[in-house]
Amino acid sequence: MSLSLAEPVNRTFLLVDIESFSNRDNVEQAVLRRELHNVVEDVLAGAGVEPNLQYQEDRGDGLIILVSADIPKAALLRALLTTAPDSLRAYNRVASSSAQMRLRTVLASGEVAFDPREGTVGGLVGHDLNQACRLLDADVLRRALEQRATDCVLCVSTPVYEGVVRHGYRGLRPEEFHRVPVSVKKDHLSAWLHGPLPLDTSAAASASDANGSGEPGGTTPQTPDTQGGSTGRGGTSLTVNGGSLTFGGSQVGGDQIGVSGGNVTGEVIMGSVRHEDRGGPR
Repeated sequence: MSLSLAEPVNRTFLLVDIESFSNRDNVEQAVLRRELHNVVEDVLAGAGVEPNLQYQEDRGDGLIILVSADIPKAALLRALLTTAPDSLRAYNRVASSSAQMRLRTVLASGEVAFDPREGTVGGLVGHDLNQACRLLDADVLRRALEQRATDCVLCVSTPVYEGVVRHGYRGLRPEEFHRVPVSVKKDHLSAWLHGPLPLDTSAAASASDANGSGEPGGTTPQTPDTQGGSTGRGGTSLTVNGGSLTFGGSQVGGDQIGVSGGNVTGEVIMGSVRHEDRGGPR
């Protein structure tokens, strides 16, 4: 029996997943699932996505939504950055502590085909969609949500960032997105996380390289040791001709030879300015 697959079409992928869903009891899960659909409906409506321009698959603790390529990705991003947090905040204000909902979200795009068998669960087929699912499951996205006080976090694929975000369309600030490496199973991807990078992640170094700072968060590197000296909190210490010279309020000790040919023997203590045994021309 031959199997004929539908040819792939281009779609925007919106993926959402509820944090710690499996830790809830059946009643709480039912409440969360119902509210997840409400939040997604608000987001899609805010982006102008009519029912005939979308397709949804329910994954229990999350949703996969395919949106027509006719809908601007910038509109979806604006809704994810504004409508989604507002809807979640309104729900969580009145929900019990056990029914609080926080979301991981991913926006990506690519080619996807539909399994032609009717009634098939999970009937979407496509490498690009698989990659988007890897982003949703990435540790860096999970850690970002764990470490933030916000109710949702957003990650976009590199094509979405390059094609939309980095151009700064209305409501989008490229400087608020940071490049992160993603390794899930055998896939090694890069994506862009909205908001601050989570702590203890190697993504910080990669993101800083992309921003040209050379250090995570733009941190200035310490001054390296010179000629056997050391660097400490009190200043930069250098060893010159067997003596030591310390900047930052410390002392200069040993025999020093000046640039003009003079020399200093003994020690010079900065601050109290004590001079001893000066020799040579002044």
